[in-house]
Parts: sequence; C-alpha cells; structure tokens
Amino acid sequence: MASSPSTSPRPQHTPNTAFRALRGHLSPGEFAANVRRSAREIGEQVSCDARYIGRVEAGEIRCPNYAYERVFLHMFPGYSLTDMGFAPRETVRGRAARTRGARMENDAPPPTTKRRGKTPLTPLPPLTDHPDSPGLIAFPDCHEYDEESDVLRRAFMTGGPAALAAASVGGATPTARAAGRPAPATGRLRAGSSDADAVEQAVRHIRLLDDRHGGALLYHRAAASLRAAYELLDAGTSRQTVADRLHAGAGELAISVGWLAHDSGRYDDARSHYAEALATARVAADPALEAHAFCNTSFLARDAGRPREAVRAAQAGQLAARHLGSPHLMSLLALREAGGWAGLGDRTGCKQALARAHRLFARGSTAQDPEWMSFFGEAELEGLEAQCCSALRDWKRAAHHAERAVQLQKPHFTRNQALFTAELAGDLAAQGEAAGAAEAAARALDFLGPVRSGRINTMLRTAAGRLRPFRREPAVASFLSRQAATA
Repeated sequence: MASSPSTSPRPQHTPNTAFRALRGHLSPGEFAANVRRSAREIGEQVSCDARYIGRVEAGEIRCPNYAYERVFLHMFPGYSLTDMGFAPRETVRGRAARTRGARMENDAPPPTTKRRGKTPLTPLPPLTDHPDSPGLIAFPDCHEYDEESDVLRRAFMTGGPAALAAASVGGATPTARAAGRPAPATGRLRAGSSDADAVEQAVRHIRLLDDRHGGALLYHRAAASLRAAYELLDAGTSRQTVADRLHAGAGELAISVGWLAHDSGRYDDARSHYAEALATARVAADPALEAHAFCNTSFLARDAGRPREAVRAAQAGQLAARHLGSPHLMSLLALREAGGWAGLGDRTGCKQALARAHRLFARGSTAQDPEWMSFFGEAELEGLEAQCCSALRDWKRAAHHAERAVQLQKPHFTRNQALFTAELAGDLAAQGEAAGAAEAAARALDFLGPVRSGRINTMLRTAAGRLRPFRREPAVASFLSRQAATA
C-alpha cells in the first residue's frame, strides 16, 4: 500500500487589501466588467471575471501577467503594481524565472496606450504561448462577456483541452519540452508548477463556459482535459506544494466534468466523475474538495431519483465542511439536503433544512468561500427552494420562488436564467395558469440558442406536457410548436 498522504498545511495567502480598496463599492462582477472595458480602451484583451477579482483580493495572484499589468496601470494612473498590493514579479516567479531570458523585464511586452481595432470574432485568433508558462497554450481573451463566451467556447472546443492534453503527449510536461529536455526512460518527467497552472486554468474556463452555454456542448472536450490532468498527477512531482495543487486541481476538474455530464443528462458518467473527485479528496486529505464532491453527488442523486442518497451525501458534505469557515458553503449543502428530503416527501425535514440554509446564508460571504461558489447568491437560494416546493407539489410557493430566482439572477449566468425560467413555466403550468406558463416557457426557449442543457430540455418537456390540455390558446400553441421543433 502507498504511504499515507501528506497532511502538511496548504500555503496561506495574504489578502490583497490594497486592491480590494481600489474596487470600492463595486461588486466583483461590476469591477471585472470595468477591467474588461479598460482593456478595450488600450487595445488589450483580458477575460476578467468575478472569480479572477476574488483570487486577486484573496492574495492567490501575487503578480498579474503582463496584459493585466498594463490594464491595471491604465485604470489607476500614478499607481505602481506594489501600490496595488502586488509583489514584484521577480520575487513571485522565483530564481528560475529571473535567470531565464524569456522572463526578464527587457523582454516584457512594452506598455501601450494605443487603441487597436476591435478583434473580430471570426476566424478564431491563433492560440499562443501562455504568458506565464512557456510551452502551454493560452486561451484567447476577449472584451465583453457576449464576445468573450463565444470566442472562449470555440477556443475550448478546438484547442483548450488539446493544450492541456499535450501535457502528457510523448510523456513530457510542457515545461520540459519548452526547455528542450528529453523524456526520461520511464517516459515521463515530474510535473511542475506550470502544469498545475494549466489544470487550474482549465477548471476556470470550463466553469465560465458552463455558466454561459450549459454542459451538452462541452462535456466530451472537457473529459480530454481531465484525462490529461490525471496523467500529470500520476507523473508525480518533487514539490509538495505542486502536488497539493495538482490533487486539488484534478479533483475540481473531475467535479467540473462530472457537472457537465450531469447537466447534459449523462448521469452514470457524472456519478463516476464525482466518485473520482471524492477519491482524490480522500487521498489528498482535502476537506474542501471532499465537501464539493459530496455537494454535487447529492444534487445528482436528487435528479436521478435517489433522494435518500441525496440526503446522506449532503450531510456528509456538511461534516467535511464544518471547519472550513464558509457559511455559504454550509448553506448550499443544507439546500442539497432539503432537496433530498423533498424528494422523499418529508415536509418537516425539508422545512428544517431550508430554515438552516437561510440562517447560514444570512451570515454573508467570507474570504473562505470556495472559488467555485461564485454562482451562489440569492437567486440560487430562491431557485433551489422553488425546486423543493415543486417536488412537494406546492406549486404556488414553487412559482413564487422561481419568479424571484428569475428576477434576481445576474444576466451573465445564462444557463441559470434559462433553468429558473423553465422551472417557473412548469410550476405555473401545474397550477393551470396557461398563459403565464406559455410566456415563461417561450422565454426559456429563447435561451436555447447559446445554451445546451439536458436538464432544461427535460423541464421544458414537462411544462409542455402540462400545457397540452390548453393547446387551443394561441400562446400555448405557439410554445408547443416551437418546443416540438427544438426537441
């Protein structure tokens, strides 16, 4: 049997309070939009989102890459990177970076204030080397969310997973190939920090694309990245910090790929990926990853018609997360438990779990909230409560919470907008409110251009079944016709 996994503590990041002060009263998402807008002003391209801002403020990004550096200096004239709370580049990249010619300041792209023309969406911009990890392919960055999601989606489909999968091609890591080092006799080199960067980047881009497009378009490509990530993990590393990042990154990638399978109706595949993530969490003694795996396992069990398993998995997740310091994570896990109780028809258990979820949510967000929970806000709380009420056949309350979820959902979470609108349509249809249900269902169908989600299609089929008795009404007839064509 292999030796016991290390339980050495993960490196602690110092929050970047100076950068947080620059954000002021803006939300992370609003500030990220300003960053993208400022980049556009100087002809730069960055795919900044709320997750990136959160990582900067948490101290995870100690020094931005050159593109972000130019944008931040443009946004805050008179400030240096150190004024913004960042560390000098040479102290972050280490001795190897200081001695490698490609990373010396005289090779850095020069600052520019010249406005360039708008980058066309087609054809796809050529893939280039990652600015901080030679040998890895970078995802092209874009200006605004609508443009960004389209270009990133096409980049992911054609080059993203292949870029990460290249980490195991020929048995050498990208860093090794960039340095011209041959693979050893075993066919592999040890993984390095650039490989961990690649896995983490893949997770973030998959999540961004899923928020905009749903799982059906992304699943198979993302699975290729997952296989490559576990190849890197199997290659091993001489540094414990890299090993910790690879375990966490591979586990999070397994959950992301599992979620894409879940969202596109591939429940058996999703179950397998979540189990893989849970095993990785146990090997690495990573309670945060374990809580995330149990959270998604519970959600899958509810959707797959295994409500008792959903309750048990959610309770196990709460046990894993109890010392992580994130009330919002505990709130989401309580909501998962409530969904299981609702599936069992246990109104008391569901009510108690929902009350606990609301109490925990009211405590607010903290710096310990996981990065993957950026979707979790009041809209998600309302939407999950609507689904509980629907499972209990309390259609009036379900419709009330679903409508609240639609109103509160931020526009860049396109898939969730479609999901909650489809939920509202089904709940209204169950009450016999045909006109309102048809209108909501038609709006949900409008999202199915950019969004591909098996779950949403299933919900719309349910709404259509409930509306067929009212098919003589023009709005209902129109929706049923469109839904049939879409199916």
